[in-house]
Amino acid sequence: MTSDKAQPALVVFDLDGTLAQSKRAVDPEMAALLVRLVSVVRVAVISGGAWPQFEQQLLGGLPGGDWLKRVSLMPTCGAEFYRYEGVWTRVYSERFTEAERDHIIAALHKALEVCAFDIPQIWGPQIEDRGGQITYSALGQHAPIEAKSLWDPDMVKRRKLVEVLGPMIPDAFARLGGATSIDVTRPGIDKAYGLRQLEALLDTPCERMIFVGDALFPGGNDYPAISTGARPIAVHDPEQTKRVIEAICACLE
Repeated sequence: MTSDKAQPALVVFDLDGTLAQSKRAVDPEMAALLVRLVSVVRVAVISGGAWPQFEQQLLGGLPGGDWLKRVSLMPTCGAEFYRYEGVWTRVYSERFTEAERDHIIAALHKALEVCAFDIPQIWGPQIEDRGGQITYSALGQHAPIEAKSLWDPDMVKRRKLVEVLGPMIPDAFARLGGATSIDVTRPGIDKAYGLRQLEALLDTPCERMIFVGDALFPGGNDYPAISTGARPIAVHDPEQTKRVIEAICACLE
């Protein structure tokens, strides 16, 4: 990282499983590391979660201040973009229309009837309208991590659901989301789309971005980011992400 061309200009993070445990807030050590990182390079966070999830998991654990002007936030895989201008301001949003949303949810119910999953316990709503994304969480939005990790570890169940649902929603696109979820967006909206939006909005080539995520394997919802030319760093959990941030800071400080 000696020349300006080689040096990263933006570090992009997934949220769930990368900066924080699923549906949990970033811890104080992660918050301090992000503040340290932003002092040497711009930061963005992109997730399949909706804006309220960013508020609860990320912003609720971070200190306020002008340092946030160097942070970009992209809910629902880049279907929305927020920047800090004293308050968090939404720059754009590509939301489903009411008719599109209703059609997707109806098709999802039909696909679930076909798949007939055995789900003995559900924690909270299974289907969430996130504006630019419809998310199905098999065990519910508030399922404990332990239960989620056991339900579909080989992704066979969710891949079957995507296969059944796909032909029913030709004007939308379904993909694997988190540990028990699938996400439905407009075609072409994924984390690669989000990184290219960052490229245009921040005037930063993808080749000068680092992308850190826990699902960079084929079929994972972070995997599309690799196609942009951003440098991928795969992590297993937030603890490993902390070590990655420390390494990036050590190189750039």
